[in-house]
Amino acid sequence: MNILLFEQHELDGPNKDRLILTGHRARHIHTILKLKPSDSLQIGMINGKMGQGTIIRMAEQDGQSVELKVELDSPPPPAPTVELILALPRPIMLQRILKQATVMGVNRIHLIRSARVEKSFFQTPVLEPGKIKNLLLEGLTQAVDTRLPEVLIHRRFKPFVQDVVPTLTGLGLLAHPGVTTGLSEVYPKSGEKEKILLAIGPEGGWNDFEVENFLAQGFAGFSMGNRILHVDTAVVALLAQLEILRVTHSRSA
Repeated sequence: MNILLFEQHELDGPNKDRLILTGHRARHIHTILKLKPSDSLQIGMINGKMGQGTIIRMAEQDGQSVELKVELDSPPPPAPTVELILALPRPIMLQRILKQATVMGVNRIHLIRSARVEKSFFQTPVLEPGKIKNLLLEGLTQAVDTRLPEVLIHRRFKPFVQDVVPTLTGLGLLAHPGVTTGLSEVYPKSGEKEKILLAIGPEGGWNDFEVENFLAQGFAGFSMGNRILHVDTAVVALLAQLEILRVTHSRSA
């Protein structure tokens, strides 16, 4: 836990500057961080500012609890510029992707149906709002951020690509095996603030109908090479490559 996150409604006290923790966050402070009264740690309000929490009281009876004095004085990191469009993967892989994509930095995730996605994937408990939020929060605490990505679920491909995609802003990039163009060739040369819509399909790739629809919406296709990667590996690799390209282009601008 590199930053302790909390909801605005958890603040208490006359000045709304007290935070009382129980459960796993309190246990983490007690047993992992081994902090004491008067010690401080980095904290952040979900979708809000970051700052310091100073421990003013700790208790172990009836379960561990920690009371903090909250001082929020720093903005979160800049909002990510990547919006991820992802063919819904197997549930165990989805859990890894939601966390890792949050760590790497995305502002929104669209989980969509494609021809190679099994219908049963949409019945997984991983898609329950509470489970999704917990995975995203794990990613934020690792990355030291407070901006919670939005996750949207689309159960039909055609309405998504024809009705939803035109409402999205950013340059569309379509990862697909067999394309001869590389990511660096389709990446925008305009600098660091360019928004990206990154579409990653199932391990077998998008089918011809899906590719044609993305291309019709202005997406540029590219390939990661001859090897077929697991989806969770491809997501991390592509987000890392996009960040490298963003930094490189911004420095040379």
